[in-house]
Amino acid sequence: MIETERLILRPQVEADFEALCTMWADPDVVRFVGGVASTPEQTWGRLVRSAGMWSMRGFGQFAVLDKLDGRLLGEVGHADYHRGLGERFDPYPEAGWALASQAHGKGYASEAVAAAHRWFDENRPERRSVCIISPDNAASLRVAERVGYRPFGRADYRGEVIMLERIQPAL
Repeated sequence: MIETERLILRPQVEADFEALCTMWADPDVVRFVGGVASTPEQTWGRLVRSAGMWSMRGFGQFAVLDKLDGRLLGEVGHADYHRGLGERFDPYPEAGWALASQAHGKGYASEAVAAAHRWFDENRPERRSVCIISPDNAASLRVAERVGYRPFGRADYRGEVIMLERIQPAL
């Protein structure tokens, strides 16, 4: 578990399912992630995929909780999705984040992404991580830049995406 000033990050659990269903069905949340609301079945697949990622890779998505009331605000973390985007992307841990629309615009994404990356840097040997972001998603591009991601290419993955990389200096 990770604590920040306003948030708690912990691996996702089955009890997060209903809140994740609500989040992933929200058009504002999925606007830049394929644009189509997720069904409960698809959200369940995301949740169990994250549990498997923790088991198989030692990293995955954290649930982002409001420290005051325990409400689920979103998810953030790293994964290994095998997207087929090439040798400069696929072999590396992929960062990702999504927050419920009521959490947008409050700085939670920056706080959670920074905390998840600190955890990753301290607990994983990988120095390079990648992410993909829609070129229209200015808010996520700003969050990515704040934690050190820089663009290195573009690809077509369910629409145009910018591929970004983050390389940590050796400790």
